[in-house]
Amino acid sequence: MKKPNIALIGFMGTGKSIIGARLAEILKKKFIEMDDLIVQLAGKSIPNIFAEDGEIRFREYEIQMCKEVSKRKDVVIACGGGVVLNKINIDYLKQSSIVICLKTSPEVILQRISKDGKERRPLLNKPDPMAEIRKLLAFREAFYNAATEYQIDSSNLTVNEVVERIREIFKRESI
Repeated sequence: MKKPNIALIGFMGTGKSIIGARLAEILKKKFIEMDDLIVQLAGKSIPNIFAEDGEIRFREYEIQMCKEVSKRKDVVIACGGGVVLNKINIDYLKQSSIVICLKTSPEVILQRISKDGKERRPLLNKPDPMAEIRKLLAFREAFYNAATEYQIDSSNLTVNEVVERIREIFKRESI
């Protein structure tokens, strides 16, 4: 069955948002930033959801959003970095989306997320952000591998190069 959507998964800083927006523009699809939908639903920022309601509540919002976006058509979805931690999220996404994992080296991730600031990236408030990134990547590796056969390492690629690789995958899958 042809899937009308593309869902980008991967760790923070792998380029899901910028690549997703560019891809949506080129493919003439609507771009959805899942974290933005969660912020709208909760009525507060993601750091505030974690601080005030806890991670479990955040993950509940995430499941709700995966279910909702899986019903949409002709969208490119930039998923939050932890969406793979719950298999039900991937099951929902796979109903209507080709799921593609973006990967990036820990060094590039730290460089990219450092630009966002500590208030937006709580991971930067850790004593050793690089160690935390490596630990989380190691833990999530199996989840990313189980979620999709499509993985693109964006460490040394331009946005346009990654977009072109995803377009090729989408074209192959859409036949």
